[in-house]
Amino acid sequence: MRKGHRLVALALLWILLCSVPSYGWFDLGHMAVAYVAYQRLTPQKKDRVDALLRMNPDLKNWLTLIPPGTSKADERMMIFMIAATWPDRIKKDDHYKDDGTEGGNLPDGKPTNSQNIGYADLLRHKYWHFVDIPFTQDGTKLGGIPVPNAKTQINVFRSVLTSNSSDALKSYDLAWLLHMVGDVHQPLHCIERYGKTQPDGDAGGNFVKLCAPPCKDVLHGFWDGLPGDSDDPVDAIKVAKQLPKANKNLAGKLDTAVWIKESFWLKKYVYVNPIGLGGGPFKITDAYRKTALAIANQRVALAGARLGNILNKELK
Repeated sequence: MRKGHRLVALALLWILLCSVPSYGWFDLGHMAVAYVAYQRLTPQKKDRVDALLRMNPDLKNWLTLIPPGTSKADERMMIFMIAATWPDRIKKDDHYKDDGTEGGNLPDGKPTNSQNIGYADLLRHKYWHFVDIPFTQDGTKLGGIPVPNAKTQINVFRSVLTSNSSDALKSYDLAWLLHMVGDVHQPLHCIERYGKTQPDGDAGGNFVKLCAPPCKDVLHGFWDGLPGDSDDPVDAIKVAKQLPKANKNLAGKLDTAVWIKESFWLKKYVYVNPIGLGGGPFKITDAYRKTALAIANQRVALAGARLGNILNKELK
């Protein structure tokens, strides 16, 4: 889904292999990250994020996802949770359009790629969701890392939230930040494997197919869906409450580069038996699934803890 000469290949992959688009964690995972973060916010920060997020143009649709009879306090929390899914929601919103190349998954070097103008920006910026760090297991020549990407944009958004910028811009940047902190804690948003049969890379596991049979997934989609798959905030709360508690020392590491290095390091658990060289198909084993789920739960919990700490410390 990213880098040169992939659009046609990916289209065929979708048709022939029933693959899943790259969304970071699915909605449930992103909402679980936000739930964990919200529990850490001070009362003052809860008021602040609520005021900012109610400026989002999609608010009316968010409210329809909140169960009738929800208390005002829980409504505020659920708005925060649903806001973490907004950068994925706009991928299906006809008011927005793809930019860049490769179906919008690769920046094309235009000034609009890096613009930060708030809700007047109707570009989807799909390439903001990931930063693919290349590696190889067979000596294949590695590609570069396109910019802008998740790392550059998270740092931009954090700098705005701690500045005296307008609330309108902070609202836009906050919604993106809620989402992208979760994104970069998903290992396959920070990894791209190059190999002899995939010399242009595997697009963060999107070109590694999984079959039971029949084929129903790709490696990236498998990892996206580990926390669960639902757009119901009530489901996300149930999952979030069962997550392991984030390590306090790790939760205090707020350098974006550190998070990305952690995700990249996890490649040894992603590209391991039964995931062999090439594009598969491979059949997921129970042992692989068990280890992957444990990692995903830890990463979701850690992303939420770090996000909460950032907002308490940096949001003005």
